Amino acid sequence: MVVEVADARGSVPRDPGTRMLVARDAVEGTIGGGHLELQAIAQARERFGHAFEQRIGLGPTLGQCCGGALVLRHAPLDDDALARWPDDPPLFMLDLYGAGHVGRAIVRVLATLDCRVRWIDEREAEFPPDADAPQIERICAEPVAAEVAAAAPGSCFLVLTHSHDLDLALAQAILKRGDFPWFGLIGSRTKRSRFEHRLAERGIAPDRLARMVCPIGLPGIAGKQPEVIAVAVVAQLLQAVQTPTDCQRQVPLHGATTGP
Repeated sequence: MVVEVADARGSVPRDPGTRMLVARDAVEGTIGGGHLELQAIAQARERFGHAFEQRIGLGPTLGQCCGGALVLRHAPLDDDALARWPDDPPLFMLDLYGAGHVGRAIVRVLATLDCRVRWIDEREAEFPPDADAPQIERICAEPVAAEVAAAAPGSCFLVLTHSHDLDLALAQAILKRGDFPWFGLIGSRTKRSRFEHRLAERGIAPDRLARMVCPIGLPGIAGKQPEVIAVAVVAQLLQAVQTPTDCQRQVPLHGATTGP
């Protein structure tokens, strides 16, 4: 059964269009709301194979304090339902350069999100054998910097390789493209300052340099463990793609991670 939020008013757990699949012995996805979801699953199984709608006021019906109201549409998962299934765009497209400890930790987080990632390194042995996810494409390439031109228009970029020289070459190629909503470079403020000087000498304009995020990570999340850095960086990336104009104007001053 497909359970979909067909309409919503006021404060509700998920927006219209949110779907989950309910089988007799399993559930995939979520419409949120705790008790709301439990009741929806029970109703789907009780009336399995039949199409129907539920109009629910979260306060009066379920005693939830959200206060909104919604319509849940239940329908069998058949060929027609599959044909109508929307092809939602990914949250973002990302070129991730570097398969070291931090890169691997970030990919583990990205594997839980609806995104599209090209994970690039010149060292095949650095890719872990158990890092397969449908949204992650692993690319072993040399020279790595040549892959920047192959990124899809509007892609984000994240650079955290094993070499400062390679980081610099990647930064130059990415900044010359300029069509990114977010570009993060792992490193300290000192690294940023040195890179800005070298990139300026190579003809990168100040407004482009200002869009380079270095250090990376949401401010206020302290810690240099790869797993902590991963959470802080992915959160910053999500924030950037949701408010691209603000993030493109921002020059980071207090990144949570430093890197090499």
